[in-house]
Amino acid sequence: MQTIVQPSSPLSLKEWAVAVKALGEGVQIITIRKGGLYEETREFRLENNQFYLYPTYEHQKREMIKPDHHHLLDATYVGWTSDQKTVKIEYFAEVTDDVELMNEDKLRALAPHHIWTDNFADVRLHWKKKQPLHILFVRMYRLQQPVEIPIETAYQGCKSWHDLLVEIPSHDFVPVLSDDEFAQKKAVILEILQK
Repeated sequence: MQTIVQPSSPLSLKEWAVAVKALGEGVQIITIRKGGLYEETREFRLENNQFYLYPTYEHQKREMIKPDHHHLLDATYVGWTSDQKTVKIEYFAEVTDDVELMNEDKLRALAPHHIWTDNFADVRLHWKKKQPLHILFVRMYRLQQPVEIPIETAYQGCKSWHDLLVEIPSHDFVPVLSDDEFAQKKAVILEILQK
């Protein structure tokens, strides 16, 4: 039987659209965070283990995505323009685990399990060197009816978190991966991190 989680708040996490797509298609179940440039605490904090994913486009860099996944990046730009007035909310996420990581070898060992290049991972690891990376294990749920919302001024800037100002229907979510599929992927990655 599938586990279904219901959103409990309008909180959303900003993430590159290509990462949202990779998570939303089950290509990966982890995301790597260290914080936005202007976090109030100057470090990443998991404000809630449940949130919507707010895709961002402006800072995506092709050279930071493995060539095998460039098709995912290209797909995010179909129909998108820099003067876009709305953004599509398609996914709700639940973090099942938040593992702190400062070990470069373990980070390298995670490479088969995400879309980013080693350079991208290194940049995240070495930025604010004394603070750990957060490896977030993310269980994804697809909205059966994606919602287009206006891009408000409140959503702009380099902050990881914000509350959506438009109500999203809190039902009709479908898990991207089955319980078993998610558990299997998670076990493989946890084994790497726990070595």
